[in-house]
Amino acid sequence: MSREEVEKKLISLGEKILNEIEAGKNPSIEIPIRSLSNIIFDEKTRLLKLGDKTAKRYFFNVAQAKSFMQTLLVASFCRNIIRENIHTSIRDMYYNLKRTLPNSNENTFEEQTESDPIIVDLETSLGVLREQLHLIADRKGVVAGNVVIEDRGDEIDWSKLGSGGWSIPSAVEDIKFKKVKADFLLVIEKNAGFERLHEDKFWKKYNCILIGTGGQPARGTRRLIKRLAVEHNLPVYVMTDSDSYGWYIYSVIKSGSMTLAHASDELGTPSVKFIGLTISDIEKYGLEKSTIKATEQDLKRAKELLQYPWLDHKEWKREIKLMLQKKIKAEIEALSARGLRFLSEVYLPEKLEKKEFLP
Repeated sequence: MSREEVEKKLISLGEKILNEIEAGKNPSIEIPIRSLSNIIFDEKTRLLKLGDKTAKRYFFNVAQAKSFMQTLLVASFCRNIIRENIHTSIRDMYYNLKRTLPNSNENTFEEQTESDPIIVDLETSLGVLREQLHLIADRKGVVAGNVVIEDRGDEIDWSKLGSGGWSIPSAVEDIKFKKVKADFLLVIEKNAGFERLHEDKFWKKYNCILIGTGGQPARGTRRLIKRLAVEHNLPVYVMTDSDSYGWYIYSVIKSGSMTLAHASDELGTPSVKFIGLTISDIEKYGLEKSTIKATEQDLKRAKELLQYPWLDHKEWKREIKLMLQKKIKAEIEALSARGLRFLSEVYLPEKLEKKEFLP
């Protein structure tokens, strides 16, 4: 969606409210409900989606007047920065809009925890992404590989950035791929795992693009994965810790998340496959002495994963049930017990050669 189209949507929202005021009506904003009851799993696309349920936010409603005002403040702010064609962080927006209302002790926003959900409300009600509203978050995620991009007029070669790699920005939509020379994309949850593979030049030896998510992947990272997979027809393999939270990270990259179900089409990559770490790998690679006792929270989350239709595969059910049965988990770093280069020289090469992936 172009900048002009997004601005037009914001203007239409303002005109709708103005028309309702002039007609003597109670102005309202219709917002899709983002609760679990309105989230569905689309079997055809293999993505989480928002359902059709909506709620109206009214100005003349004691419980909703403040959030109504906040929604219009954020919408007006976004319209202004889009018109000026500048971007700002969601943190800067919060500080820009926070103030005490005249002749009162009431602040527009008390904490950023109030303004962040309003941004998502606008996303869902307008059918746009936060990045299209010119709002960005902190950078998170890093990438290396034989790829050349153009970013805001600068040409950047991901293969020539030393030990650090390229820091993935919040908004990647305007990035142009000038050259992509890779056979697949390897996404790894841990920064330590990325550093190990990057130092060993795994991406160069196996002709792949290496992405480190630094935990739960940021939206920019998820969007970059989707773009590379779709636009360049690249297989994507994801590696996480062998626990319910690592596996959840995989499911988010694959099918989207419940909190961002409205953006799954842009952020989810259903074609991705899981390369490890699994509970079965613990015995297979002799990692028994490097396991950690699973907490009650770990086990509770594992039981929740068993109910996810997007993980309804016999291979996943086997691994999740193994975790529940043995009450253990293992981090990617457990592979270092077999040697610091075991990950890059043995584990991943074997998985790739034998195509040992979970769906």
